[in-house]
Amino acid sequence: MDSEKKPVVAVAMSGGVDSSVTAALLKRQGYEVIGITMQLFAPRSTGSGSAAHDAAAVARHLGIPHHVIGLETDFRHLIIQDFIDEYRCGRTPNPCVRCNRYVKFGLLLEQARAVGADLLATGHYVRNTVDSAGLCHLRQARCIGKDQSYFLYTLSQEQLSQVLFPLGEMASKDEVRRLAHEFALPVADKGDSQEVCFIPDDDYVAFLEESGGLAGTPGNIVHVGGQVVGRHRGTHRYTIGQRRGLGVAWNRPLYVTAIDTDRNVVVVGEEEYLAAAGLLAAEVGWIVPPDGKEFQTACKIRYRHHPVACRVRLLPKGRCEVRFDEPQRAVTPGQSVVFYRGDEVLGGGKIAGAIGPSAPCAEETV
Repeated sequence: MDSEKKPVVAVAMSGGVDSSVTAALLKRQGYEVIGITMQLFAPRSTGSGSAAHDAAAVARHLGIPHHVIGLETDFRHLIIQDFIDEYRCGRTPNPCVRCNRYVKFGLLLEQARAVGADLLATGHYVRNTVDSAGLCHLRQARCIGKDQSYFLYTLSQEQLSQVLFPLGEMASKDEVRRLAHEFALPVADKGDSQEVCFIPDDDYVAFLEESGGLAGTPGNIVHVGGQVVGRHRGTHRYTIGQRRGLGVAWNRPLYVTAIDTDRNVVVVGEEEYLAAAGLLAAEVGWIVPPDGKEFQTACKIRYRHHPVACRVRLLPKGRCEVRFDEPQRAVTPGQSVVFYRGDEVLGGGKIAGAIGPSAPCAEETV
């Protein structure tokens, strides 16, 4: 490649404002831009056809080539089926984390290479910096309210070295919309996308029952003290920390504290029973390797969670134990714990379970 020429960049175009502005910005900066859209569903099922149509319209407006990549089978197997299986096991998954790991920065990155691109760019609100040694550092977006770094902790150094995040320095979504109008993009006034792309109207229960085959078996709702206090219509309808919709009469507000699919039981308790001293995580990976097997850092246990101080102890087989400096509420199996040092993402893992306030340390066999 000519050293004077900028790299060819494939932009993951969803037909939304963020990815469309990303493509326009990169073209203005002198990159050769290719639009690439993932076809993840049958066009009629969830509006994916419309998304591809909108992305193609933006590509025509910008005068860039556009490709639609069919990934329906892979997405169904890797993301949707995993989502269903996790709920079947009583966990609350985060499909966006898994999609970023295996689809957007896995399969799509491969496809970007196949259409002649050197790099892949997305509309994520996150920053990717490179130090003097060539090590990539994933950092929170300038606009903390839109920051998506929590969802990208699984990315490797190899993946980060091949991606661009032009929106990471934006001060606000309003700035992005202003640019969309400045570029006269045909999607400038399009609304934001829904929370999970494959779930119509964000109705998890309806999706799990209608598309996932989780009809649910009724069972008992049991107080942490052992008393049966009600009946549930399927464990997939509940998540840790849930208060509404329990249908239980009690002298104090009750919350879901555990989901036991083996016994088909939903466990509830007063708010103090949601407090956890820490957690155990599996499938732990690091963008920047930690110093030593035990260290102090900060973590988030859900997307909208503010980072809290904690101590991490590495365990065998890609696991770790996390101890919070202050007890945290509603640690949820299936969600992700993501570790931060200032604004930088160090890595993270999948929450396997909470550690109660008086629970012993995890057994160490290293």
